[in-house]
Amino acid sequence: MDRDADRIDWNQLRAFLATVEAGSLSGAARRLGLTQPTLGRQVAALEAALQVTLFERVGRSLSLTQAGRDMLAPLHAMNEAVELVSLLASRQSQSVEGLVRITASDVYARHVLPPVLARLRREAPGIVIDVVASNEVEDLMRRRADIAIRHVPPREAELIARRCPDSSARLYATPAYLESVGRPATSQALALADFIGFSESVDVLLGELRRHGLPLGKKNFPILSNSGLVAWDLVRRGMGIGIMMDVVARRTPEVVDAWPDFSGVPVPTWLATHRELRTSARIRLVFDVLADCLLHPAGADDN
Repeated sequence: MDRDADRIDWNQLRAFLATVEAGSLSGAARRLGLTQPTLGRQVAALEAALQVTLFERVGRSLSLTQAGRDMLAPLHAMNEAVELVSLLASRQSQSVEGLVRITASDVYARHVLPPVLARLRREAPGIVIDVVASNEVEDLMRRRADIAIRHVPPREAELIARRCPDSSARLYATPAYLESVGRPATSQALALADFIGFSESVDVLLGELRRHGLPLGKKNFPILSNSGLVAWDLVRRGMGIGIMMDVVARRTPEVVDAWPDFSGVPVPTWLATHRELRTSARIRLVFDVLADCLLHPAGADDN
């Protein structure tokens, strides 16, 4: 690229084009919201950068030179291109059509998101939702998703987060399984039952249940899974007792509360997204619908 072209400023080109269209520096200055001296300096700087004379100055009048006339056609094309880019960007930012990726744990994706997706289909049929079932907190930062539902607050300054109402994790099992172990009603009786645990956090779960008075050991966890969805399915099939958030258990008619005296474990819920939320209408709409459904889960079930 020519080094002189590298020094050309679009503001200078726009000042020249406005001067031609307005017929004077004063008229161009009013059109662009500039002072006349400022606009005059921009035109002069363009002439210096291009090393050509664009206007012949006769008294207070301006006459376009041949070099100036030669520039008009490509400049009009450039101006139209800039306006088109601006229009496309505006349409993109305000469009409620296109792809939005939501990442959530496999359990949330299976049991909590379906009514949200049904509502989005009604309210914004032009949006395509890609559900990324994942427990990785880094999904947003890796740009694998636009919105994340997580149970830990995001720590990155680039993200926007909203705290949703907490869930409560309690113990659940099928009525048949509870009957098979004598329908335990006390912590001592529960110590004889089998529990379904999570491979990567069984020690944390064991410690939490002990803290609540259950005298359990690792022998109580004969089946583990790295998938919350698989673990919950095993509970639904009567393989043992599992811990699960009430927002999921309410959507699982096969299970009942295995220990009504258990106060439960609070589970925080966060919605997080990129700062693009401020400029993208479709991401804002999906974010707001998610927030509303998580705030009013019963209403989401009814939709």
